[in-house]
Order: sequence, then structure tokens, then C-alpha cells
Amino acid sequence: MTLSPRRPRRRRPAPLIGSLALATGVGLAVAPAHAATPTADTAAAATLVVAKDGSGAYTTVQAAVDAVPANNPSAVTISVKPGTYRETVKVPASKPHIRLVGATSSKSDVTIVYNNASGTPKPGGGTYGTSGSATVAVEADDFQARNLQFVNDFNEGDTGITDKQAVALRTAGDRIVLDNIGALGDQDTLLLDSASKDKVGRVYVNNAWIQGNVDFVFGRASAVINKSAIRLVKRYDGSSGGYVAAPSTAAGKKGFLFINSNITGDVSSRSFYLGRPWHAGGDASLDPQAIVRNTDLSAAIKTTPWTDMSGFSWKDDRFSEYKNTGAGSGAASPDRPQLTDAQAADYEIADWLGGWQPSS
Repeated sequence: MTLSPRRPRRRRPAPLIGSLALATGVGLAVAPAHAATPTADTAAAATLVVAKDGSGAYTTVQAAVDAVPANNPSAVTISVKPGTYRETVKVPASKPHIRLVGATSSKSDVTIVYNNASGTPKPGGGTYGTSGSATVAVEADDFQARNLQFVNDFNEGDTGITDKQAVALRTAGDRIVLDNIGALGDQDTLLLDSASKDKVGRVYVNNAWIQGNVDFVFGRASAVINKSAIRLVKRYDGSSGGYVAAPSTAAGKKGFLFINSNITGDVSSRSFYLGRPWHAGGDASLDPQAIVRNTDLSAAIKTTPWTDMSGFSWKDDRFSEYKNTGAGSGAASPDRPQLTDAQAADYEIADWLGGWQPSS
């Protein structure tokens, strides 16, 4: 892939997402600019408490989500006390402005976990499919989560199920903030999507722990993964090998931007690709994009870090790096395209968020 240079441009002021609060992992309180002023009624129910021991108003996360009024105009916080919540959770598109927050500052104190896979039989017949396997599915706009972890603990060694994609968290809305969260699984851990191919789904991920082995950050969202730990894990049979990202970006939209992060794991040297192009459904009109920049790469990353997928060449899409470090980094070559300094000026966090500025 040949990257044509651009003229340098004057840099815009840094957005608030670079503030100390986000950089240090302190939780955000995102207030959408267009949110309505809370009424007395909504203010009275602005925080819903979930606790397994019954000390809150709800014992499951889904029950608290269900209690949020449809089309709520202002932020509602669901505060989750420490514990392991074995359930699936869905936040429908009709319930925007939900803040799902662990009650402590540690992401490991609150775990929402389930074990559906793509090939898991559904009670009513058929199987869940990849997107339907998600432990937590967020279809609403203006959602945020912080200080908790999403897990899919499906056992890949289950020989009775062949389709082993198992999603921990799926988002399909716009203006999503995931701060100080964990997303743990094996194959297809974190699905960052949009409501449809023609809609934008902007996601800002900060100070996260994201773990998996095959295509474990995937989808068509315009997503920033900032200051995060990307952890590579072995397959169920003990073998090493996989792919970090599988973007399915629509043409003309931005894909995945990994920035200021590190990618490592207890896996074999040169066994993982940074990514490959997912043309979902064989859609040749898609233009998958993944940029990995200013990120530390361990020796687990292959010297040719991008590869083809399902007959589509990565060289026909948008994959490149910029100023990465570590044993897994490498110099520019036809198999390892690098952004120029001028191009990199257009590949910053603010460019990805397109005028949306999460505020602390």
C-alpha cells in the first residue's frame, strides 16, 4: 500500500480527553453537550445501585438497565458494587445516557461475565451468532462504562461447538466512552460497531485492559484505543498465534486508532499479527482501517504485521504504523507501511472523534 504524503497543517488545540483525569485513569463523568437539563423527577432517580447482597435497589445489572426510562434525556448512573455478576446485559437503543460504573476505582472489583459463543444453541432454536454472543451489548448512544470488567469465559476447548467466537462487550452506538475497563476473552473479545454501515459509531477507550487471541478488537466503529494494555493470550490448545484487530470500516469513515498503548503477552515470539481486513459478509465496498502509533510492541508481533483475510488483501485497505517502539517494531517497508510526520498530524485522537469531545 502506498501512502501519499499530505501537507503539514497547523495543529488544533488538544481536546479535554488528554486531561489529567483521563490520562491517570480517574473516572470520567461525560455530559453530552445536547443533553437536556434534568427535571426533578429524573434527578431523583439519577443513580441506581446494584449489589448482589441485596444492599442496593437491584441485584442484577440488567434489572437496573430495565428501570431506566425509555428515551431518558439526561445521564443516569448505574453504580455496581463489587462482585461477580453472571448474566447477560443489553442496553437497547432507546436508553441513551447510561453510565455503568463500578463502585470502586479498580476495574477488577466488578465483573460482568457469561459464556455464550457464536455456536451456542439458543433456547428457542438456532445459535447466538457472533454479535449475539456478547456478555454485554450496548446499542444506545452516549453510553459510558468505567471501573469494571466485561468477560466472556466460554471454553474454547468445548468440542461440541465449532463457532467459537465469544464476545465480552459489543457496542453499536455513537459517543461511547470506555474508561478504566477490562474486556477479557479469547476470540472476538471486543466488538466495536455502529448501528449500520452508513452511521458513525465513535468510541473512546482509555486505560483499558483488552485480552484475546483472534480478531479480538473488531468491527466498523471509529474507535480510539488510548493508553491501554493489549494482552495476547494463547489458544485453548496452548498454541500461540492470532490477530489483534479486524476492522470492517466503511469507505470514507475512520476505523481503529491504537495510540500510546502497549501490546504484549505470554505467547511465542513473532506469532501474532497486528491485524487483517474484515470485509464483513464479503462486502467489497468496505475499506478497513487500523493505525497503530506511538505504541510499544513486544517480540510477539510478526515482522510483517498485517495479513490478508477471506480473499481480501490488506494492501488494498488502510493499515499503517507510526513511531512504534519495542522488539516488535520495525522500519518502513512495502510490508510495513509507516505514516509520515505530515500524515500523522491528521491521525490524532481529535481527528478520530470528529468534533465530539468527551469532557471530564
